[in-house]
Amino acid sequence: MLNLTDNLLDRVSAAPRLWNGLRWLVEAGYGGERLAIARELRPWAGDQRRFLDLGCGTGEFAPDFPPERYVGVDPAAGYVRFAGQHRPGSYLVSLGQQLPLRDASFDAALICGVLHHLDDGLAKSLMRELARVLHPAATVLVMEDIPPPAGTNPAGHLMHQLDRGGYIRTDADYLGLFGGWFQVNHHYHMRSGICDYAVYVLSRLP
Repeated sequence: MLNLTDNLLDRVSAAPRLWNGLRWLVEAGYGGERLAIARELRPWAGDQRRFLDLGCGTGEFAPDFPPERYVGVDPAAGYVRFAGQHRPGSYLVSLGQQLPLRDASFDAALICGVLHHLDDGLAKSLMRELARVLHPAATVLVMEDIPPPAGTNPAGHLMHQLDRGGYIRTDADYLGLFGGWFQVNHHYHMRSGICDYAVYVLSRLP
């Protein structure tokens, strides 16, 4: 039964439009994520900051940023192709640990649902590379899956079991990935649809 479920999820995730629809349903239109982006990154504040969406997938959050100052990066060529055809902004196919971007070329970054797919070594390499392409004091918004609290959100617990990421961490473990490159300004938990997230607002250290 587990293999059958995995195969079904593989097929769904390989179809960008279908995958978008499924995620939109379980996350209630991404309302929680969009509120966090608006509150923590203030993309439309009227300045000229450049924004990097690291692990942008199909570009779901691209419309939340000024298109001329938004760059989405993802290793999945199919997702990036879909994003380029259907979303505003610019896109690159690349691993987060090897970004073809200049040093200190971005002022803020978004990482949503990426780190829980990476082991500690890869996740730390990604954070190190992200620090390279950000200006000192740049803001980073990280939103990552966490297990729902015990005895609550039964649908979320089921979703948690089906999640494709093999490295869903505790708060302490996520915080341990940021040291050396970023200061944690504040962090909190939120629920978007049936999905529980830890939210971290970071500043790049000088």
